Amino acid sequence: MSAQPPSSARTRPEARAVPWSDAGLVSGEAVALEVRVARLGSRVLALLLDVLTQLVAALLLAVLFALLFTALPFELVDAALNSATGTLGLAFVLVGYPVLMERFNNGQTVGKLAVGLRVVSADGGPVGLRQSLTRALVGVAVEWPGLILPLVSWVAGVTVMLTDRRGRRLGDLVAGTLVVHTRTASVWRPVPTAVPALVNWAYTLDLSRLDDNLALAARQYLARVHRFAEPARSRLARGLWAEVAAVITPPPPLAAPETVYLAAVLGERHRRAVQRLQQRRAVTAALWPELVAAPPTAAIRPAAPESTPPGASNPPVVRPPAQPTAPTVRPATAAAGEHHGA
Repeated sequence: MSAQPPSSARTRPEARAVPWSDAGLVSGEAVALEVRVARLGSRVLALLLDVLTQLVAALLLAVLFALLFTALPFELVDAALNSATGTLGLAFVLVGYPVLMERFNNGQTVGKLAVGLRVVSADGGPVGLRQSLTRALVGVAVEWPGLILPLVSWVAGVTVMLTDRRGRRLGDLVAGTLVVHTRTASVWRPVPTAVPALVNWAYTLDLSRLDDNLALAARQYLARVHRFAEPARSRLARGLWAEVAAVITPPPPLAAPETVYLAAVLGERHRRAVQRLQQRRAVTAALWPELVAAPPTAAIRPAAPESTPPGASNPPVVRPPAQPTAPTVRPATAAAGEHHGA
């Protein structure tokens, strides 16, 4: 006797894995988070923006220190003070900037905020101060700018990022962090067209009162209908169709789901818009032909004469037969004059 799963387990739909979610993060409620990890390309772009920001910060610190030294007595400003302030400024720009930004800006520096990245813990939680400090120190030492063997450390850092399953660098591995995307990837889905049974009905619709805002709302619903769950999906469809049906005529001839009606109306609206655009382009091409770009035509080059191999006789040239010329008809008066003179 084999044990059978309960009916609820047999009928329960399986959770579909999101193809672009590769972070492998699970919340405390054992729910897989739909998060993408940041790879080499996006992280390098964020790093370039952060480097520009750090250069601006270093320039501002240099100006601030120069004004401060100007206000101090001359005997207090020496080489040791200059070296100490330079070291402090460099440490603040290279280490303090990422640590403070990640700590007080939800794990995002200026570059990461612009690209849409965020530093989180390896378990999906917010990044801590110790983790930010650790990854910043490791990054400065062996990654960027790489104070210890710069070229070798750069190659090692890139190799680690390319081989790691979640695209982590050395600082992430040591600190136990992960860089993820904050913007979800959306898959473009075309709006379904009208079913054959409603094509003739859609052709006779009066869409003059269907405004752009309502059509856009229906378009967005049809593009995202796969992401809604019942009963919200049916409730939204009924509400949109009630608004659309109030401004179009005639009513549909057969019973069908509201989503099918919306697809038929939007498909017909799109067809008419394309037809109007083609008519306008035809009128423009007739009135102003120079505004319409002509298709490129390839230049026809004459065929090169074939070379005759040495020792071979030239083929005879075949000339086309001469066209017979019509006899010249002279006027009768001219012919009579000539005869009289003779």
